[in-house]
Amino acid sequence: MKMFTSRERIIAAMNRQIPDKVPLMCQFSIGSMMTLLKPKPHEFWYDKNVFAEGLVSLCEMFKFDGILVSLHGHSEKWKKDLISIVSIDDGSYKLTFPNRTEIHSLADLPMVSFKQVKVQKTIDEIDIEHDIPSVINYVPVSQNLYFELDLDDKFGVFDTLYAKVGDSVSIHGEITSPFDYLLDLLGYENGLMALIMEPERCKLILGKFTSGLKELAEEMCSKNIDAIKISSPFAGMGFISKDDYREFVLPYERIIIESIRAKGLHVYIHTCGSIDDRLELMGESETSGLECLDPEPVGNVDLEDAFNRIGDKLFIKGNIDSVNSLLFADDKKAEADVKQIIKTGIKMRKGFILSTACSIAPKVTKDRLLMLSRLIDQHGKY
Repeated sequence: MKMFTSRERIIAAMNRQIPDKVPLMCQFSIGSMMTLLKPKPHEFWYDKNVFAEGLVSLCEMFKFDGILVSLHGHSEKWKKDLISIVSIDDGSYKLTFPNRTEIHSLADLPMVSFKQVKVQKTIDEIDIEHDIPSVINYVPVSQNLYFELDLDDKFGVFDTLYAKVGDSVSIHGEITSPFDYLLDLLGYENGLMALIMEPERCKLILGKFTSGLKELAEEMCSKNIDAIKISSPFAGMGFISKDDYREFVLPYERIIIESIRAKGLHVYIHTCGSIDDRLELMGESETSGLECLDPEPVGNVDLEDAFNRIGDKLFIKGNIDSVNSLLFADDKKAEADVKQIIKTGIKMRKGFILSTACSIAPKVTKDRLLMLSRLIDQHGKY
């Protein structure tokens, strides 16, 4: 069999073809990137050049076949409002802005405190026309943490990255599910209650976000990328029922997915935790593949069972338990767990990308990550 380039290897798997060996492409958490690279954390967060250089360094360090660009739309505008930067300790920095302070550390995502507490509107108070942007200008990263998109340079980081790696590896973009935007807008508890109390109004809000995200995804498709990941972490069994998934997640993600596929790119859904009851339902979105497929105890997906159920239609990216296999396990268990996943992928013949199920946990060691490519070289050749 011919030797594939890293990019060819990922594309073959997404096309459900057989490459030379199992491709490897994990998603880094911000904390894991910080721990491994030890940059100035605020520069890594805000500067597209620092971020892109970090992604390339990590890809090369661990012999990954692809790079996920989890943040885009970096802007220099943050410097204009910055009042002060103070070094704290352990490489942490406190950034003060007129309306907030941010603690950027090497441990995890930035911690943000606003000077005025955000007043969460109820669903009845939401003005759909004015409170929901027609053009998506932010990413709801986590509670109180937003990544503002520079609308004049939404995708510059892709150009910067492509200039560094060209076609040598597969580059993937990322957008966030409309369902996440809904929960962020209303607050998680109130958002889930609104699905029950005000379902039709929820659908109007989801529709507005979907329109903006569809446009954002279509624009992203013009860059030198092979796929777009839809981050949809709150759509698993731990948050909503299968019926609610069908009503409030599936139709809106399908609109975005169909628009990406029409542009000739692959797209895959990232949903954490337990999704065993909805694998086939997620496939109804016309997605190219699924990511995570967390095994027990983090989730409830058995990899071989998932292949038997959806592997004839979708590629699968996963399913290493980053916490119990890579972080806490001893060397023997860590290797055994990963070897079994590789063995399953090889057995199913096509459509598999080895990856941590969700993001690499922040304190997973360099040696543990180097283990992944080594085990593929030893056990992952078709």
